[in-house]
Amino acid sequence: MSDALDLLLDRPQYADVADDAFAPGLDRMRALLDGMGTPHEALRAVHVAGTNGKGSTAAMTAAIATAAGLRTGLHTSPHLTHVAQRMRVDGTPAPTDWLADTLGQHRSLVEDVRPSFFELAVALTFRYFAEQNVDLAVIEVGLGGRLDSTNVLAPALSVLTHVGLDHTDMLGDTLDAIAREKAGIIKPETPALSAVTPDEAQAAIAEVAATQDAPLHRLDDEATWTTHRSGLTGSAFSLDTPVRHYDRLSLSLAGPHQQRNAALAVRAAELTVLADADDAAADAAVRDGLGDVRGHTGFHGRLDVLREAPLLVVDVGHNPPAIAATLDVVAPTVADRGGTLHVCLNAVRGKQLDETARLLAAHDAVVTPIPIDTKRALPPDEIAQRLRAQGVTTREPRPLADALDAFERSAAPADGLLLTGSHKLVDVLPPRFRD
Repeated sequence: MSDALDLLLDRPQYADVADDAFAPGLDRMRALLDGMGTPHEALRAVHVAGTNGKGSTAAMTAAIATAAGLRTGLHTSPHLTHVAQRMRVDGTPAPTDWLADTLGQHRSLVEDVRPSFFELAVALTFRYFAEQNVDLAVIEVGLGGRLDSTNVLAPALSVLTHVGLDHTDMLGDTLDAIAREKAGIIKPETPALSAVTPDEAQAAIAEVAATQDAPLHRLDDEATWTTHRSGLTGSAFSLDTPVRHYDRLSLSLAGPHQQRNAALAVRAAELTVLADADDAAADAAVRDGLGDVRGHTGFHGRLDVLREAPLLVVDVGHNPPAIAATLDVVAPTVADRGGTLHVCLNAVRGKQLDETARLLAAHDAVVTPIPIDTKRALPPDEIAQRLRAQGVTTREPRPLADALDAFERSAAPADGLLLTGSHKLVDVLPPRFRD
């Protein structure tokens, strides 16, 4: 089994080698899928792109579909601890035996095509979902959109969550350029749904949709919501869409920013799986899906509370807007308790660390840089130096397990520790802290 899995795990991975694993173009992807029997053509899909929020939006869309009684596939990336987590059906990852057997069947194809890790993982996802006869496949884009490996799909709906300045070396250094890359998932005469807000990015997306003759739904034109409660345990809000009023929905993902993602997911569901549902059935599916996103989808790593006192939270945010959204939830909670906010942080190159440092300084965070075993990771000493240059109090860099031990020994009950910076932190989380 391990030999077959190595066929996947030994392929170039973006998390390790970045540009060397990013090979634009869809020729290899099409060759892989042709050799696997074009499984993507059997899928009814919702395709989700964006700088931030795409994983959460995809998970919430899938949770609503599962709650509505559909057999639902969800593809997100990167995985937290095992590659099979990228391909889940109703929250359950693909069996490792299935992965090994399927890779073994296609060894010569993989050796001929020489795909990247991501290309092969996506192809396996499509094959698995097709074999599982899912009613809906919710597919998160990996990077960009236009040239992303997932963009061989002919989806029922294309969804755009957010456009920001990330991966500028590959997607462009303006919002207009990045928006056009992400809008590349919009297909001819196929509905698109956008929550993008900057005017420059909105205009680019509207232009792409017009050239594709694709009906464009804008979230801010079609949905309004009112917050009733928001905290680390989730939130409650009421939502109005063009077709329904949802009163006091409970959302299990924490943070005010998740309410916007939830509204986008509800509209995505309304335009697809709930299009013919009566009001009672739609309300029940939305209420159940949003109320237990993790249970329905196996989606983790977004403001997950691992301990209550002292508070321990993990979030996989890796760029300034994502980390800012996390800090806006965690920091006030710790401050209200009268405690000190501690942060274990790792960072990879190209993620605007100086801006993240300014955010941490504004919240008086005490930061321990964490080493991570990936070629893209910044050395912990460099992280510490750049944080201190922005006025951040830092501790000596140390492995995550040691940092957690030190926090448990010295923390007051009112203190809090946030683990953030990348998905890799979850992978090195000691077993006693995992779900």
